[in-house]
Amino acid sequence: MREDVEFRTEDGVTLRGWHYSPDGIDGPAPLVVMAHGFSAVKEHLLDDFAQHFAAGGLGVLVYDNRNLGASDGSPRGEIDPWQQVRDYRTAITWAGTQPWADPDRIGVWGSSYSGGHALVVAALDRRVKCVVSQVPLVSGLQNARRLIRADAFAGLRAAFDADRAARYAGSEPAMIQVAYEKDPAEMAALPTEDTHDFFFGPVQDRAPSWRNEVTLRSVEMFVEYEPGAYIADISPTPLMMVVAAKDHLTVADLTLEYYERAKQPKELLVLPVGHFDAYVDDAFAVSAPAQLRWFRTHLG
Repeated sequence: MREDVEFRTEDGVTLRGWHYSPDGIDGPAPLVVMAHGFSAVKEHLLDDFAQHFAAGGLGVLVYDNRNLGASDGSPRGEIDPWQQVRDYRTAITWAGTQPWADPDRIGVWGSSYSGGHALVVAALDRRVKCVVSQVPLVSGLQNARRLIRADAFAGLRAAFDADRAARYAGSEPAMIQVAYEKDPAEMAALPTEDTHDFFFGPVQDRAPSWRNEVTLRSVEMFVEYEPGAYIADISPTPLMMVVAAKDHLTVADLTLEYYERAKQPKELLVLPVGHFDAYVDDAFAVSAPAQLRWFRTHLG
């Protein structure tokens, strides 16, 4: 069963999402806390994972990140990775006060940008007893250098500086598209064809609250974010990492390099697909049961 829920952060922002009750359990249950990646909202296929986990006996809390989707917060489209990490930890705190969650059996799940957050939260917060990080960002700077041509990177940094000066003078934050809409030459935060195909494909009708814009400083914060630096500190919390072998958005070879830095207990699942394929079809059919098994093993 799914119900709408909302909770307030320490700075007074209301975050909204869903709670999935686990099949076959009446009372406090193990819980997985989930949020989505860069600009995405919960309707971007997180409900499929949540339903699968709930059918397997896990409670699930899924919510929209602040400034996005159904959640409050301003400026709209602002994506601050460290604020999102803090909100994950607030979600854990709030869930632990609810009658349907066992506060001693909480896991975290993240994918893409939030896959990086899951690594950080698991390293910093020992209330987390298990973590799944799917196609995660592990290094903002190294990843940005893969996505942005070297001759364009200086121009991007100049745009960051100009936006900072304009904000200091009282202007609103500059905005940038998440994905190009028609022409690959359009400036976009995630300038890949598969990003366009995901957000403007069939899933678009499932997520009407999504907006194809974020603040430019969200991209600046992306470049400065290094969640993989925390990966060796996750142990002894069990870590499963799911990597898409053909991923060129959060590039697979870089993710695999960082996985080697993680300590036991850990498990790696490599899917022979691209970044967004990890959410659907054959990859989902392989990955979701493996993730459920991991959570059930370590959350009891």
